[in-house]
Amino acid sequence: MAQLPEDIIDRLTQMERRIQALSTAVNTRPALNDIADGALTVKRTNPDGTISTLLQIGSSTPTTTRPVVRINDAYNHEIFSDDVVTGGIARPWLAMLTPQDLNSARWLSTTATGWTTIARSHNPIWQPRMRLILDTKVSSGATGSVRVLVDGAVWGPTVTAPNAFDHSGFVTTDMTARFGSLLRVEVQAMVSSGGTVYAQPALMYGTQS
Repeated sequence: MAQLPEDIIDRLTQMERRIQALSTAVNTRPALNDIADGALTVKRTNPDGTISTLLQIGSSTPTTTRPVVRINDAYNHEIFSDDVVTGGIARPWLAMLTPQDLNSARWLSTTATGWTTIARSHNPIWQPRMRLILDTKVSSGATGSVRVLVDGAVWGPTVTAPNAFDHSGFVTTDMTARFGSLLRVEVQAMVSSGGTVYAQPALMYGTQS
């Protein structure tokens, strides 16, 4: 059998090494759904020909080298973003409870001996759970209780004043049906023996499941 020239044998050896290197690279490359040290931008072309950025993840801004997270609506309004300076959420701005009156004589109150609604609010449901804290008090010599209703049903414990009401729990188990609909929250109080029962909201926020 005719012998192959040495240069062909060398070339075959080099090709074998390259194939092995390629095989190793293919088997060790990152998953296609994993972006390492990169950025993702999702854009759309509007009917008027303008281009709006819907989603931006990972790229930096002119004022910081930290990666950013931005979500825009169809009109290019920024509806969600992170705070690249300190961490946390930059937008949307979330409502916070206003400072509350410390003079219990001016708190929500009742002298009724049956359950009486002394406060009510309506809020859209964006999250399946809620935390609520109420400070409670009774007048001298009186006894009474405070409870909370969510959409007409008792939610959390019934507390004996002056114990604080502090409860976290689900306000819905069907977010698909309830998302964005109004949630009715009521504070009720009842006097057990002569006097007045007081309650004052101290904290309320939605949270994840």
